Amino acid sequence: MFIVEFYKSPNGKEVVKKTYFEYSDKQRAKIAKSMANLKEYGINQAIANLRKLLGTHLWEYRILGKDNIRIICVSLPSNRIMVLHIFTKKSQKTSTKDLKTSIERYKLVLDK
Repeated sequence: MFIVEFYKSPNGKEVVKKTYFEYSDKQRAKIAKSMANLKEYGINQAIANLRKLLGTHLWEYRILGKDNIRIICVSLPSNRIMVLHIFTKKSQKTSTKDLKTSIERYKLVLDK
């Protein structure tokens, strides 16, 4: 069993959890199901919609279909998984802004 946590900013704001609650009930249910998979199986390439982002320690959980939601997460010691960013993907390629946000948050997590 793994512990899945939402990223909190250095000033304690739960920015990822806030984003989560901005989605509709149906979308939150899909995100929650993805979190349950991460909680049970961890970051594992056997999960069909989970892939490593090249050149980083980050993983992208893809919620496909009409919603096209992405969850960026990273594996931490002690069976912890940190959800760094949740966003709706609007183009073929992950935007530089979303990638930069995830990397900055990852660096802040490492500094703690």
